[in-house]
Amino acid sequence: MSIEEKNMILMQEKKPAPGKDVEVAVEEATEESIDTPWRLILYNDEEHTFDEVINQLIKALGCSVQHAEELAWKVHNEGKATVFEGRFEECLKVNSVLQEIELITEIKG
Repeated sequence: MSIEEKNMILMQEKKPAPGKDVEVAVEEATEESIDTPWRLILYNDEEHTFDEVINQLIKALGCSVQHAEELAWKVHNEGKATVFEGRFEECLKVNSVLQEIELITEIKG
């Protein structure tokens, strides 16, 4: 067996199994996307009063009345607003409180 043939065999043995690199890359990308900031968006609707939305924002975010009012007006005027940014798990927690009164929300990463 020639030296070239031996080198070819060695190179083939060192190659990872097909798809192995893809799995690692997918796992890393998933882990990174969970840790990146996520946004919780609240949409305007015609079902809830300002007071209902403001009270639920205070309950969900633990924010001041003034901040909740500002967010409610932004949602009303623009049709939607980002009301929270953070880790995915935090967004889920805040979202569950907003959805207690069936507010329309979306989590985006």
